[in-house]
Amino acid sequence: MDDLPFALGTLEPGWVWLVGAGPGDPGLLTLHAMAGLQQADVVVYDALVNEQALQLARAGAALVYAGKRGGKPSAAQPDICDRLIAEARAGRRVLRLKGGDPFVFGRGGEEAETLVDAGVPFRIVPGITAGVGGLAYAGIPATHRDVNATITFLTGHSSDGVVPDAIDWPAVARSSPVLVLYMALKHLAPIRERLLAAGRRGDEAMALISQASLPSQAVLETTLDRCVADVAGSRIAPPAIAVLGASVAMRGKLLSLARATGRADGAIGAHPAPGADTPI
Repeated sequence: MDDLPFALGTLEPGWVWLVGAGPGDPGLLTLHAMAGLQQADVVVYDALVNEQALQLARAGAALVYAGKRGGKPSAAQPDICDRLIAEARAGRRVLRLKGGDPFVFGRGGEEAETLVDAGVPFRIVPGITAGVGGLAYAGIPATHRDVNATITFLTGHSSDGVVPDAIDWPAVARSSPVLVLYMALKHLAPIRERLLAAGRRGDEAMALISQASLPSQAVLETTLDRCVADVAGSRIAPPAIAVLGASVAMRGKLLSLARATGRADGAIGAHPAPGADTPI
């Protein structure tokens, strides 16, 4: 990367970089993310980070797992923050590698706030969030001028593991033609009921995308009415995102080129092979 016509920045001793790794495909790492990996003394990484991305870390770097997965033994957020601070204060170059984008349901804001309080200098390196990149790999545009002028990203569970009551479901249902729900699989049934009660149509197109951008990606096309039953009979499993709205119906047209040419990259991302993800 030394022959690039622009500088990527230096990860200095005592600094922490909060870096987004994208939705899974290591090819979606940014150049800044790669530069950080090749400089870091310590890489503190999440459960959703592709192991192939970790192979880009410089030889001798310490790789510290700090994954958090619902229902499974997980690192506590305060412990992660304490580790970042301790490593930086020891004069090490620290890279915190997070799936997606650190500031989109990634708790990067909390970590940045903690670093500020501790007086530890840091840099934010954005990543491609699953709500955009994952949809693209499934052949679903996040926005299309004939479909939606707005899009809303929602979390499917609150910090205490239940459906977020802080969301104004009627307002969201009325105002945004396309909804993208992160971490919604566990609470899909009550979320569906809230959206139906708020006025969304039961026959509205919906898709669920599991393992977005990876060779194991699976996509389930369904409707709001049928989504819970259809997921139960599918291979959709966490991590997964859900998208509700008319843009889901555009997937068939975009996939048609991939199928017609026999190429997975005809209209969408490189994974999986045409037809491998649908039907489920």
